[in-house]
Amino acid sequence: MKAAPFEYSRPANVAEACALLAADAGARVIAGGQTLVPLMAMRLARPTRLVDISRLAELAFVREQNGAIVIGAATRQCMVEHHPLIAARLPLLAKVMPWVGHAAIRARGTIGGSLANADPSAEIALAAVTLDAKLHCRDTTKAVEIEARDFFLGPMTTALSAGACLTEVRFPVWDGRIGVGFQEVSARRSDFAFAAAAAQAELDDSGICRRLALAIGAATAFPLRLGAAEQALAGTRLEPGAVRSAVNDAMAAVETMSDLHASAAYRRRAAAALAVRAIAEARAAANRGAA
Repeated sequence: MKAAPFEYSRPANVAEACALLAADAGARVIAGGQTLVPLMAMRLARPTRLVDISRLAELAFVREQNGAIVIGAATRQCMVEHHPLIAARLPLLAKVMPWVGHAAIRARGTIGGSLANADPSAEIALAAVTLDAKLHCRDTTKAVEIEARDFFLGPMTTALSAGACLTEVRFPVWDGRIGVGFQEVSARRSDFAFAAAAAQAELDDSGICRRLALAIGAATAFPLRLGAAEQALAGTRLEPGAVRSAVNDAMAAVETMSDLHASAAYRRRAAAALAVRAIAEARAAANRGAA
């Protein structure tokens, strides 16, 4: 099939992009187009106008600022994957990037595009929720900041208001003895995940967990922090038995998804097992003194 007819605009800056979005309720932002274009080809998406932000230099950057790594929404995923600042300061994001689709997709796809698309299985969204990232959005009248855990409302549904444009995402940097873990299960490498888990842990010099961030993805309608497990494991040595017990208790209240690829029961078991493995991976990395 071919896409339905649409208008195409290439704004000179973010302000012009927001004005175009505000003027046309059917307008959609396009940057990498790795999700939107296939949907248009199948006529599952029928935007009246595409607002192309892919060449806006003000939205393509990686920098450290005020204790956070700030990434522009139009920054290519491949740039983030290989950026030395990401590897040094955001090891969890660096770890998940090779799992995002295929290399050809990462060469075109953007950080903001993945977040705004809000696919439940998206690895970048899982990292954002795990690390308490903040998403910055603009429209014609104001700029707002939205916590990652509040941004994702459901499959392909976000808190981004109509006519607004995602401009950047800020990942807080953890200092100290940090370790990270990421685990995912799918039919084939680079396919959509059935379940995934990400963890970041800070240990003190004696191996006690000072703080832990743990989240699951793909198994639920949007990436979900397991706060009960985080609280239960803070101040412990993250020993396997305690980790399994805390994760299983936290998962008891989680509603998992079911579809033609995997049942809700399978996703629950898989997500719990992957969360345990992710914590073990993070603990081992922190004990080695490297993420």
